[in-house]
Amino acid sequence: TMLDVEQGRQAAAEVFHAQGEMVGEVTATNALLQSRLTASTGLVEGDVPGAPGVARFEFSTDADFASARTTPWLRAGAERDFIVRTPIGELAPATRYFYRLRFGVDESALKIGPTRSFITLPGPGHEGTVRFVVANCMNYSFFHRGANNDGEGGYDGPDRHLGYPAAEVIERLGPDFFIGAGDNVYYDHPAKGRAETRIELRRKWHEQFVQPRLVSLFAEVPTYWLKDDHDYRINDSDPTGDYAPSHELGIATFREQLPVVDPSDSGATTYRTIRAGRHLQLWFVEGRDHRSPNKSPDGPGKTIWGGEQKAWLQRTLLASDATFKILVSPTPMVGPDDASKNDNHTNPGGFRHEGDAFFAWLRANRVPTNRFFILCGDRHWKYHSVHPAGYAEFSCGALNRENSRRGRSPGDPKSTDPKATVVQPYTDPDPLGGFLEVELAAGEGESPALTFRLRDDAGRQLYQSVVP
Repeated sequence: TMLDVEQGRQAAAEVFHAQGEMVGEVTATNALLQSRLTASTGLVEGDVPGAPGVARFEFSTDADFASARTTPWLRAGAERDFIVRTPIGELAPATRYFYRLRFGVDESALKIGPTRSFITLPGPGHEGTVRFVVANCMNYSFFHRGANNDGEGGYDGPDRHLGYPAAEVIERLGPDFFIGAGDNVYYDHPAKGRAETRIELRRKWHEQFVQPRLVSLFAEVPTYWLKDDHDYRINDSDPTGDYAPSHELGIATFREQLPVVDPSDSGATTYRTIRAGRHLQLWFVEGRDHRSPNKSPDGPGKTIWGGEQKAWLQRTLLASDATFKILVSPTPMVGPDDASKNDNHTNPGGFRHEGDAFFAWLRANRVPTNRFFILCGDRHWKYHSVHPAGYAEFSCGALNRENSRRGRSPGDPKSTDPKATVVQPYTDPDPLGGFLEVELAAGEGESPALTFRLRDDAGRQLYQSVVP
């Protein structure tokens, strides 16, 4: 009846999408679109409550949505935390697409969200420029309340409610895509009352991604996400241990909250590779799902990657004809790191055997040191380090300064490299937030070049390395 329609319209007015929209896993021809229907426009008692309803995406190469295509209607329900996500395909390479969300409690009373956009990756033969940013360790608790959760040491600017200033800097730089390299939220910070249940884990994602600067950034910059320990279980966690959150819940929540896998494909892996034009290919590895227990004796049978992922990585690296090959790892492979740790490839007693074996494999297969690079997260300081085998690693550091620290240098007796076998052209001199920017420049008829820039959270360039 007319009364039912009017009531529906009134109810639709109470459905929002406070966390905005996000695009993930963009290729030259495909992408994943995501939003979440909410019952508020922001935080309510520390959370963003979800709202049931329906939604679909409209997308077009025209900002006025001429000849727009639409996705099927999607239902937002509690079982998926009111998240709607769907793949789109048959896109044109190296093309800007505009999209928006049409949503409401039902199809009779709908709202239209603001216009968002993203650029597809260049096709395999493309010679142009590709520029992207790598960031991680976004510690919401440290930023808003300080390391002791008492307000001391937190960000104290009048714009704190907007979220991390570095996100605004990245948006101004206008990269083609953003890589979240892990620790995208912190389940175990603050330590007292850490997140353990599904509701508590979800809350961490809601409070993080409702911050206006992140909403604005991801409205224009597509994403690729990896997880590490803090957005999986707790610090340095592995699949073992009878505590909450469980290994299974940690995996499921990551897959639920971020546009990494198609929700209809339960078998999709979170390790994958993307091609960005003729000269660049990237590999994203999974560091938590398949690992051996951290405390197991190190040796040939101990692994972070697992046999299947390792075989995939080696097979696809050798098959690629890209000029530059980049491995993005949630944890370091070169370091140095703290000697006290045991959860990554740099750590003696951790997973050093697998790390050393991988570098030996690169050398044995004659992978050039000026064509293969590692980008890592996890460490809270930025650096450029070179392994004794000649392969370079760049750490993106912690995005927010409140979560940064001084690092370990080669020769430090408390480091994983007390004999100074690693060469380190740069490390942060003081605790600094920030991120890594990578640019591939390859004009028609020109030789390609790869540039790595380490920037602080105000965007100031701290260091640059150019590989012709």
